[in-house]
Formats: sequence, structure tokens, C-alpha cells
Amino acid sequence: MSEDELRSIMDHMAYGLYIIGSKMGDGVNGMMADWVMQVSFKPRLLAVSFENDARTLANIKANRVFTVNFLSEGEEGMHLAGHFAQPYYGSKVHGPQASGVQRKLEGIRHSLTARGCPVLDAAMAWLECEAADFVAAGDHTIVIGQVLNGRVIREGEPLTSTFTGWNYSG
Repeated sequence: MSEDELRSIMDHMAYGLYIIGSKMGDGVNGMMADWVMQVSFKPRLLAVSFENDARTLANIKANRVFTVNFLSEGEEGMHLAGHFAQPYYGSKVHGPQASGVQRKLEGIRHSLTARGCPVLDAAMAWLECEAADFVAAGDHTIVIGQVLNGRVIREGEPLTSTFTGWNYSG
């Protein structure tokens, strides 16, 4: 199978789209992630996969806490997801945004948890987690997080790659 054929197959995998919040010192960061899943009931654990050079991964390694913000299907969720799609470091992209950093939470209404991680006002739900383990996985690192807190803010259908038509197959 060619790499193009494999990518085409992988493009059909459906994912939820989430905004992962983290902190570093007095600053906060948010990034879009789609490789998120529950991995245990007791204790309640979830896994998030990050590119090895992601700013959010560095923040989580330093502080061991993060939030998972659930977005709603629809125009507002699509707009938020699009806002967070670019990487923190401009050097990771090509074109006019290829310098500096993307401070994606600027201008986005949010509050902070007691542990200092961002929760988006527009999220339909959120979870706060403490990193329990870091697992190397090729060009990504899987963070296993124990759920500490969370809340459903509003009911709705979660935003997915099927709804947006976006994919992340490499």
C-alpha cells in the first residue's frame, strides 16, 4: 500500500475535536486536539496524544495539569476549532504565520480552574486532569490524565471531524 493510499484510508477515521488548555507560569495556552479518548473507569483516565514538540505538551510536563474543553457542533464550535488549529510556534507552519507565536486564548472568553488551566466560556463541557503518565509513541507523546474535575455547561452534540470535514492523517 502506498503512503497516499494509507493517508486516504486514515482520512476516514472520525475524531472528536477538543481544546486542550494548559498553563506555564502566569501564562495559559490552548490547542486543538482530536486524538483524545477515555482509557479507564477506575480510576477515571483519559489519553491525549501530542506532537513531541507541542507547547502544550511542554506545559503539561512542567505543571502536570490540563483541561479538555468539549466543543459543540455548529457555527460557534467550528469557529473556535478553527481559531485553535494553528500551532503555538509559527515556525511549524508555512506562509505569513511562519514567525512568532500564536497566543490563541487572547480575545477568547475563558476562566481558569483552581489549578490555573483555561476553560472556554463557549465549551459545552470540560474536564480537568492531572498527568499520570507520558508514553512515547513515534512522533507523538500520549499523556494519560486522571480526571480531577469537570462539568457539563450545556447539552448538545459534540463537534467531530465528520461534522467539520477536517482530517488529521499526517
